[in-house]
Amino acid sequence: MTEVIRKQTGARMSQIVIHGDTIYLAGQVGNAGESVADQTRTCLQKVEALLAEAGSDKTRILQTTIWLADMADFAEMNAVWDGWVPEGQAPARACGEAKLARPDLKVEFLVTAARG
Repeated sequence: MTEVIRKQTGARMSQIVIHGDTIYLAGQVGNAGESVADQTRTCLQKVEALLAEAGSDKTRILQTTIWLADMADFAEMNAVWDGWVPEGQAPARACGEAKLARPDLKVEFLVTAARG
């Protein structure tokens, strides 16, 4: 049976869950008061750090789901995303509008990646 590894685990959730060679990250958000672009940068920095802790990197991302509080911010978020994703390594991706956990949050990233 394949072991489930949980890292940075609290009472409510784990930031990283590894099952076999698949890594699941908790949703990553930015900081209050930041622009959409800055929140996106903060999210992606957190994603990179968590993937490194799990033994992976952004070239191994399989799928990303992005939630925006307002789809009017789509272009601003994409400007940061497009500069961050390694050329030829874009994952499967979905993006939609959702009411996020706090009103000061503008974007949230949910990432699944391969280990290795």
